[in-house]
Amino acid sequence: MEEGELQPRAPEPKDLEPMSIERLEDYIAEMKAEIARVEEAIAAKKDIRVGAEALFRK
Repeated sequence: MEEGELQPRAPEPKDLEPMSIERLEDYIAEMKAEIARVEEAIAAKKDIRVGAEALFRK
């Protein structure tokens, strides 16, 4: 297995041209919700890391 096979592929950018203004606004809302979800995951992982580092420093 090559290293390139382990990396997830980046999604293809959506074609925004045929989307209406309303659909584009909905798409922005969806992306903001996804960003919030990712930020929560990052915060949770940082909390776990801090806890683990504190445990191993003792």
